[in-house]
Amino acid sequence: MAEFVMKDLVKKAGLEDQFQIASAATSTEEIGCPVCLPARQKLAEHGISCAGKTARQLTRADYAGYDLLIGMDWANIRNITRICGGDPEGKIKLLMEFTDHPGDVADPWYTGDFDATWRDVLEGCQKLLKYISNLSKG
Repeated sequence: MAEFVMKDLVKKAGLEDQFQIASAATSTEEIGCPVCLPARQKLAEHGISCAGKTARQLTRADYAGYDLLIGMDWANIRNITRICGGDPEGKIKLLMEFTDHPGDVADPWYTGDFDATWRDVLEGCQKLLKYISNLSKG
């Protein structure tokens, strides 16, 4: 969900050519699967498409290929750090750390509450975009 929310925000800001945004799994359970139906429906409610997306596995090479690697929860952060062999450049961040209430994004797999997940992801991505924009200004 976060990949497509961030892409939408970046597009609306006219910054598409300045970003490379992708998502990758930190576990192998969903590799090759499309975005789950409730997440697709929540994105569609907001006019955002995720058509054609299938899950891929994060790789060590992703660390060199991206400026930031953003996890949705602390389990993701641990897995990202393990897969990438550490975080010597400080690129691995928790999405909600950019907000006023750092912590895990609400996980709909346990709660079934995709609305709470949407709110967390939207706020996190908005604040992340603001953070990145401020970095490029300064």
